[in-house]
Amino acid sequence: MIQTEIGNKYGTALFQLAVEKNETDRIENELRIVKYVFESEKNFLTFLRSPKVSFQQKQETLLNVFADFSPYIINTLLLMIERHRIEHMIPMIEQFFQLSYEKKGLAVATVETVRPLTDMEKVEISKVFAKKVNKRSLEINNIVNTDLLGGVKIQIGNRIFDGSLRGKLDRLKRKLILNQSS
Repeated sequence: MIQTEIGNKYGTALFQLAVEKNETDRIENELRIVKYVFESEKNFLTFLRSPKVSFQQKQETLLNVFADFSPYIINTLLLMIERHRIEHMIPMIEQFFQLSYEKKGLAVATVETVRPLTDMEKVEISKVFAKKVNKRSLEINNIVNTDLLGGVKIQIGNRIFDGSLRGKLDRLKRKLILNQSS
């Protein structure tokens, strides 16, 4: 997750406003779309950063692209453009998500496996590991990594649970090297 101090401030302010106005879920869903647009349309970000494009042109474009979005999102985007902070958009969104998940008792888990997980396996992993990190449930992002050889490797925040065969072999190798040198 990308974070910046400026992005955190804007994300926290938007989250507080969303909670106050009881629109957290709507804004979170709309921010997923904003994030997708900013990450997938590199020319859009270049356009918004360009000093050759007037603020008015950027404003009109944003109002057209995100016409049906919450005024709180639109005002945040416009404020960030006006203050030349648009490069902090993704960190702002990530901060909002983090605060929203925290409020809901959720966490994001990156789960590496040698094959894609089934929905049932995701549910089971969420049940078991949510308890370990004191959360209600986990949002599972599954990454297929054939280098693991077998098992799973799970990262939740800054905690890593490595139950992969590759991890076990690496730990055994380190242990053997330590025993040889002593």
